[in-house]
Amino acid sequence: MELFLLYLPYLLLAFVFSIVLSLQILFFKHKSHYSTENLPPGSAGWPIIGESLEFLSAGWKGHPQSFVLDRMKKFSTECFKTSILGEPVALMCRAAGNKFLFSNEDKLVTGWWPDSVKKIFPARSDQKEEAKRLRRLLPQFLKPEALKSYIGTMDIVARSHFVSAWENKEEVVVFPLAKRYTFWLACRLFMSLEDPNHIAGFAHPFQLLASGIFSIPIDLPGTPFNRAIKASNIIRKQIIKIIKQRKIDLTEKVATQTQDILSHMLTITNDQGYHMDDLDIADKILGLLIGGHDTASVAITFVIFYLAELPHIYNMVYEEQMEIVRSKASGELLNWDDIQKMKYSWNVACEVMRLMPPLQGGFREAIQNFTYAGFFVPKGWKLYWNAYSTHTNCEHFPEPEKFDPTRFEGNGPAPYTYVPFGGGPRMCPGKEYARLEILVFMYNIVKRFKWEKVLPKENIIVNPMPTPSKGLPIRLIPHHL
Repeated sequence: MELFLLYLPYLLLAFVFSIVLSLQILFFKHKSHYSTENLPPGSAGWPIIGESLEFLSAGWKGHPQSFVLDRMKKFSTECFKTSILGEPVALMCRAAGNKFLFSNEDKLVTGWWPDSVKKIFPARSDQKEEAKRLRRLLPQFLKPEALKSYIGTMDIVARSHFVSAWENKEEVVVFPLAKRYTFWLACRLFMSLEDPNHIAGFAHPFQLLASGIFSIPIDLPGTPFNRAIKASNIIRKQIIKIIKQRKIDLTEKVATQTQDILSHMLTITNDQGYHMDDLDIADKILGLLIGGHDTASVAITFVIFYLAELPHIYNMVYEEQMEIVRSKASGELLNWDDIQKMKYSWNVACEVMRLMPPLQGGFREAIQNFTYAGFFVPKGWKLYWNAYSTHTNCEHFPEPEKFDPTRFEGNGPAPYTYVPFGGGPRMCPGKEYARLEILVFMYNIVKRFKWEKVLPKENIIVNPMPTPSKGLPIRLIPHHL
């Protein structure tokens, strides 16, 4: 004990020295990223954390656009540097920046995900190749011919959803119900799950996963990231059970190879003739459930948000939808022709996504050195495009704060200016699927109700997607048809 006390000051000194040395190494590593000449103007922020807190807090305060627009004014309207999530980042601005990134996929840039995503979806093979493979198989299920066959099912799900969760209610909270609807649809169409109790078993862990997937990657008990990892493991186990049963059903001819995406994944082979293993399929289905659920539920929530604020817009949507209602026999399901008649309703949804884009932006990684707008961008730097740099630009959208669905009439906005689904080879492959589920929801809610906000001044937070802070409680006013 005495010997330990004798050496204790030296041990403490060594510990402090190691901490100081580690911080110096991190500082110089951070500084070295920004020592190259002719980098884009901007700020690298603090060592390690960079400007991550400013980037995240702008969303928490409900003004995510301020991080981008303030720096565009201060540094450059073309491109500026920052540091987000521990990475040096060049933020590409305006339509020209979007065009550059979307047009140079796998030439100068490639996809990149934060560590939080990589840890929740650990790589068991080449992630880039697997992503390309997934994009090759999705079109079979997301092409117009396939989508047409989904509309009746979407309408059935929507009707059941409104009967169980909306009708005979005076007030509802929109966002969790929108998530329930889109999740139910995704489970039904991707995995042929129809039992509400089975789907409900996914719901809670899935919400934990969705809320933690883009959180700060601190894996300590109780953190959103830790809960997301645990939830992803629970969901994987449930999906693998479904996969094993589907294999039996395929063998016994109870299920078919073309009935849904799950069956297709189980039956296709790669160039070497190998099938995907169960864990890879589970991860892909999990990713599709997130992609087919999160962005659409946000868009639906803000359609309800804006229609409550703008009665003249609501009335025009109502008239368009009621023309379709009057054209149909009692109990008749929606079809493709009906969807094509919902032009004004879709323009409204597009304007909602311009003002409140569910997807704020996306990351890429530079795979070689290049010059953009006169600035040098080193290999390994991360690139970020942001919807607000064009969606709120008065050159592309006059009076950008005004809600105006007519912006989308005719040819609509100029290329690369309206990017709620991204662009280029990585544009969301489920764009048309999202259009259908949003329009089917609009049809089913507008023909049943008008509504008003319970909290007229409810705050909006963005983390990482925009959501009303209290979930958008509304008071329902039923139509008496």
